Amino acid sequence: MQNNVLILDFGSQYTQLIARRVRELNIYCEIHPYNNLPENVSDFKAVILSGSPFSVRGEDAPHPDLSEIRGKKPLLAVCYGAQYLAHFSGGEVAPSNTREYGRANLSFIQEGEQFFESISKGSQVWMSHSDTIKKLPEGAVKLASTSDVENAAYRIEGEETYAIQFHPEVYHSTDGKKLLENFLIKIANVQPDWTPDSFVDSTVAELKEKLGNDKVVLGLSGGVDSTVAAVLLHKAIGKNLHCIFVNNGLLRKNEFSAVLDQYEGMGLNVKGVDASARFLDALAGESDPEGKRKIIGKIFIEVFDDEAHQIENAKWLGQGTIYPDVIESISVNGPSATIKSHHNVGGLPDFMKLEVVEPLRMLFKDEVRRVGASMGIDPELLGRHPFPGPGLAIRILGDITPEKVAVLQEVDAIFINGLKEDGLYDKVWQAGAILLPVQSVGVMGDERTYENCVALRAVESTDGMTADWVNLPYEFLQKTSNAIINRVKGVNRVVYDISSKPPATIEWE
Repeated sequence: MQNNVLILDFGSQYTQLIARRVRELNIYCEIHPYNNLPENVSDFKAVILSGSPFSVRGEDAPHPDLSEIRGKKPLLAVCYGAQYLAHFSGGEVAPSNTREYGRANLSFIQEGEQFFESISKGSQVWMSHSDTIKKLPEGAVKLASTSDVENAAYRIEGEETYAIQFHPEVYHSTDGKKLLENFLIKIANVQPDWTPDSFVDSTVAELKEKLGNDKVVLGLSGGVDSTVAAVLLHKAIGKNLHCIFVNNGLLRKNEFSAVLDQYEGMGLNVKGVDASARFLDALAGESDPEGKRKIIGKIFIEVFDDEAHQIENAKWLGQGTIYPDVIESISVNGPSATIKSHHNVGGLPDFMKLEVVEPLRMLFKDEVRRVGASMGIDPELLGRHPFPGPGLAIRILGDITPEKVAVLQEVDAIFINGLKEDGLYDKVWQAGAILLPVQSVGVMGDERTYENCVALRAVESTDGMTADWVNLPYEFLQKTSNAIINRVKGVNRVVYDISSKPPATIEWE
């Protein structure tokens, strides 16, 4: 692909957002650590340098090798990148008198500059830095200022090198997408030809060439990622794709049969395996969240391996890995600290002699949905909320018993079905119920009760990296609480979780 954009990551929390904005322009891009450039740098048509938590003045400042990039390719340096170019090219970077963080407005824009075409003075931008450029580098021309930042944007004469001290990738920069469009399409002449249809065509062709007549085994979960991966593989290899859907006993109410029915009409070769007793037996007495995840992962691999061995000459394991998982594993500082184990990230056990194929590994979650829509997958399936791989095991705090699973399934069904009935489901990114290890006193009729408490959780997000709790209508919460307490034996109290991520996580375990 000759219309690739390379994003060099210096550890900024916003790097993924840069990629998302570029993808929104129908331009393909990849993120690579600044200290591990791809071998095919010449294949990329433009390069973007990300921000960073580091200071260019520090001894630990990241130093990229730009010898094959600067002056040879269109280059956009964002925040740290802009300060890096200034500091090491004859300019001056110094600590700012006040930390420049938050909204600002452009008070000056150099006229006649293609970079700022269709962007007016007063446009809001988002700052996030404690250093500032006091003196521009050699050959630089100032392009924009704010009231507090004199050198908010500049370009280098004789090069297609542009630099900005604000973040165009965040929503608070109102013309940020336009700025990226001006740089990539008008200045770098990158063609916006990366669409869901083009992705499907190129991916199916690549899969056909890679897999030939080999057999692929894929574990379906009923979720968006594994479903879209399955349909892509099915387009490429047809009956040579063998899908396995395992019931771990921790799915939503009636989900095992409902999902199998849904897949039946899609032409996929799917086998349902009910291993719920095996999982629940192995989980008996385990209350540690990581312990539960490891047990579930271990049993899943054993069950999956048993089924895969029944498929003669299977050579590949299909997975629905998506781009945030890949980025996490190649981050600047190595894999990030483990907040929790991911069920679909990591190597295969040695006894599973299968090669891995991941057709979605370069897509973000919303892109997976768009690709699925372009292939005609049922919108109801594509719109399903994410559901954790360990299922209800990490929504039952403490040890797991079949009785607790049954209670939570009923609570969850009332909550989710209520969201759908009231037209709220599609306005929420993810929702679920949590069974707390808490019992409280209640009154039902003339009797005191001492029963379980459940928490309801609903968040809005784009990709799960950050999330805000959803302000569900009081009337809905009241109706849902009444339904749960009246219809689910063993629950006498319902609370609503109003924590955002960060500092909380979406799941409780």
